[in-house]
Amino acid sequence: MSDVLSVTGLVAGYADLAVVRDLHLSIGENEIVALLGANGAGKTTTLLAISGLLVPMDGEIRFLDNRINGLPAHRIARLGVGHVTSDRALFYSLTTRENLELGTRKGGLTLEAVLEWFPALEALLNRRAGLLSGGEQQMVALGRALIGRPRLLMVDEMSLGLAPVIVDRLLERLRELANETGFSILLVDQHVNLALDLADRVYVLSRGSVTYEGSPEELRQKPELVEAAYLGTASAVPEGTGTVV
Repeated sequence: MSDVLSVTGLVAGYADLAVVRDLHLSIGENEIVALLGANGAGKTTTLLAISGLLVPMDGEIRFLDNRINGLPAHRIARLGVGHVTSDRALFYSLTTRENLELGTRKGGLTLEAVLEWFPALEALLNRRAGLLSGGEQQMVALGRALIGRPRLLMVDEMSLGLAPVIVDRLLERLRELANETGFSILLVDQHVNLALDLADRVYVLSRGSVTYEGSPEELRQKPELVEAAYLGTASAVPEGTGTVV
């Protein structure tokens, strides 16, 4: 079976400055992949290029074996790519219900289905998004992405500004939802241990390039690789199945 997402030789950035260079990445069916790295490593740029919010400079992005390079973001979303950005991109003057309904599309889910996944939102449907707590806003952002029934959900910095206990609950819910619905997840988060707890496979980015691909278990045994990516220290080549590029 083909990968849900295949990224080959991606070069992406802003103006004439390439932030991501020759990036290769793939995600399989019902797989959760974590993309780790320091601020400025190119994680957000990668997600923006995949979802069409940023036009790649070079390389190929294939979703469900269809090339999506250069397609506008709304068409990529309709094909089944959900993207929860780090700022959540909510309309704060609109209610929770109105924000959720903005994510509806043909073949998607009902509002009632999303409320079954996030029951705490039911009492908040008529409250403006700007009046919600950070955790509640993140649930709305996730619900809005999920109501479109994506095949791939990309989540950028879900833990930003949230208490660890709330993050734990949201990550646990994501895993449950992926198992229930069969969609795949590409997760970017600064909380390395939380991401490793959730992920089936991990990529580490440093200065726009992949420096490691492998299992969370092996990466835990090689903390120097994470230190190299986040602190700029010299990396070591790990033993085992993980790959340093």
